[in-house]
Amino acid sequence: MAETAKIINPNKIVLVPDIEAGCSLADDCPEDDFIRFKEQHPNHYVVSYINCSAGIKAESDLICTSSNAVDLVKKIPKNIPIIFAPDKNLGRWVEKQSGRKMKLWPGSCIVHETFSEEALLKLKLEHPESEIIAHPECTESLLSYSDFIGSTSKLLKHIQDSDVNKFIVLTEPGIIHQMRIKEPLKSFYDVPGIDGCSCNLCPHMRLNTVEKVINSLKNLNPRLELDKEISIRALKPIEKMLELSN
Repeated sequence: MAETAKIINPNKIVLVPDIEAGCSLADDCPEDDFIRFKEQHPNHYVVSYINCSAGIKAESDLICTSSNAVDLVKKIPKNIPIIFAPDKNLGRWVEKQSGRKMKLWPGSCIVHETFSEEALLKLKLEHPESEIIAHPECTESLLSYSDFIGSTSKLLKHIQDSDVNKFIVLTEPGIIHQMRIKEPLKSFYDVPGIDGCSCNLCPHMRLNTVEKVINSLKNLNPRLELDKEISIRALKPIEKMLELSN
């Protein structure tokens, strides 16, 4: 996301409190491998989820978010074949919602891959009146149990609109903090990872501590810099997303 901020604002300073705080999903789609994948599927229109590297954005025709992915895919003429990258789980969900079959890059987010199905079912048994809400980046088996699927903004809106008072949340548990602020009288339960671990906490996000944020603002470092040519190419599919979203 820091790269996206720099692509859109090339002349502004973009700080990353911990320069090692990357993204497992972006790491799961190396640029060279993706270029070869594109070559194996010529004449395909490339739609990439915004949580990808600047290099992958530069290889894309259109960027999407989890909130607008379905609507944007529906706007692509049906005679044009599509590659969807890098999240296979989000891509599979978009296929179902849009009715469009796509070539999916086999990437995934470690957070959404590590939720335990057994732990989810146990929580549902303990709180049968609760709703299961999920990000579409979760695996297909987990989404099949979900009562509501949507982006972060849609999940936050849903918990406010819903008459239900208890929610089992299938996404990075840091979002539960926002939910509790918006609905302090409702209950929210995060689903443990496999073996009951807390591996559903994003290790990359956790690298950006409050202390590092303060130091970064004081020193205006570390600064994110991108290759100018890649930035120019990566901006085009982002602008296309904004154009089609209007």
